[in-house]
Amino acid sequence: MIRAAIYARYSSDQQREASIEDQIRVCRERAEREGWAVINCYTDHAISGASLMRPGIQMLMQDGAAGNFDVVLAEDLDRLSRDQEDIAGFYKRMSFADIEIHTLSDGKINDLHIGLKGTMNARFLKDLAQKTRRGLRGRVEAGKSGGGNSYGYKVVKKLDAKGEPIRGDREIIPEEAEIIRRIFMEFAAGHSPRAIAAGLNEEKIPGPRGKEWGASTIYGNRRRGNGILNNDLYIGKLVWNRLRYIKDPDTGKRVSRLNPKSEWLTTDVPELRIVDDELWQRVKGLQDELAEKGDFRKCPRPPKLLSHLLKCSECGGGFSKISNTHYGCSTARNKATCTNRRAIKQDALEEAVINALRTHLMDAELCERFCEEYTAHMNHLIKSRTTQRARYERELRELDKQTDNIIEAIKAGLANQRLKEELDSICERESELKLLLTNLAAPPPILHPSMALRYKEEVTNLVRTLNDPDHRAEASQLLRKLVDKIVLKPDPDGTGLLIDLYGDLAGILNFAAHKDNPLKLKEISMWQETLVAGVGFEPTTFRL
Repeated sequence: MIRAAIYARYSSDQQREASIEDQIRVCRERAEREGWAVINCYTDHAISGASLMRPGIQMLMQDGAAGNFDVVLAEDLDRLSRDQEDIAGFYKRMSFADIEIHTLSDGKINDLHIGLKGTMNARFLKDLAQKTRRGLRGRVEAGKSGGGNSYGYKVVKKLDAKGEPIRGDREIIPEEAEIIRRIFMEFAAGHSPRAIAAGLNEEKIPGPRGKEWGASTIYGNRRRGNGILNNDLYIGKLVWNRLRYIKDPDTGKRVSRLNPKSEWLTTDVPELRIVDDELWQRVKGLQDELAEKGDFRKCPRPPKLLSHLLKCSECGGGFSKISNTHYGCSTARNKATCTNRRAIKQDALEEAVINALRTHLMDAELCERFCEEYTAHMNHLIKSRTTQRARYERELRELDKQTDNIIEAIKAGLANQRLKEELDSICERESELKLLLTNLAAPPPILHPSMALRYKEEVTNLVRTLNDPDHRAEASQLLRKLVDKIVLKPDPDGTGLLIDLYGDLAGILNFAAHKDNPLKLKEISMWQETLVAGVGFEPTTFRL
């Protein structure tokens, strides 16, 4: 029996959740008419088809590569993807796995569908984006919002004469407007954004979207117009099209790019002014003075070995550079809402982490123990599956004998409705057993017996690379594959910090095997979690 997998998706959180159920229902009806057995349904809710970076479609491709089904069924090709590159890649991967793609609108998909409909679907996205931008431009020219909302304003909901909603109207929230003026006045008086944020947090005044205030929330980025001090709307000027957003073809994430100033659209909205011109100009003057002194963020900085790995034990926030030589809790420094005020030298921290990797976390004996337990578990799993397969095959042989007996009885003239029903039941059970046998996928390969020895050699090479300043960027990327996080917490017995180092055993096994394939890494992680639960690295704790 042909095994089918159904895929369903809808794009926007403004669409009906039932859209997924409707797609699955009509696809199931099609599968029943074709005589296919639906073994799984894969879904993505409120996610655009412009990228394959969707959990549902990724799981479908992974199961397809494992040979778990024979046909992919969807309502239309654009449900799978609207991107030309992605749909072509999906088609090639499914074809390589001998899996057909069928849609309700076009039937079996071939190269022609991929070329023509892939182009049409991609063109649809571009046309839709252009029409949306054209509509937004008209709205902005009329003094309406072009999307999103700023701190200090609320969306006004009202209807026109026809009962249709009027979109894009906003009005000032007086309480938040007072906070905005306070921020401008304190900055103009010489207070730093960090001090302003700390004062607001101390008074329990909620920031934008109810979050805590931070220095970046206040100062922002002047060129991009974000941050309280750079929002032109506060002086009654609505600026639109300052940024454009494109999707990274590798990650599927939106990336913002600054448009030329000639493409910006500015509309006067005096009714939304909160800050007077005199105060605004004083703030801009101070920002100009600070820029002339030099913005350290514009200077090229050498890559930091532990970037994005350091976490605070007290608040869960990150540790970042607070000076040229020290790390500190970002939340404590920028928001003053964390009690962990202790700092740590960069070179001392890096040396301690490298030593921990060499002597504690990256322990060849632990790798060897994992290999042994993994192999033992896999042997047990293989034995269990072999027993299960033998039981299914034994039942199939018994059903074959029953079928032969019924056929002989029919030949002898004993045919009746009861025999026919029994034969139908046997045939149905045989189909189920054959499907179960097909789905008994082979377990992952046993880890190579020399993995622990190779691992020890790679550790030596890694430590050498980590200590080489000319390979910091490469070393930092490699380190993030092996270390999940580094948690720093105050030492109750002193004034220093305790460090908890958490390692990723799956990543280390991958590293030892000279592999750098994200899919394989994901598979090993899955085996680690589901097959050998409990075998992992405990955090290594040491004082500094």
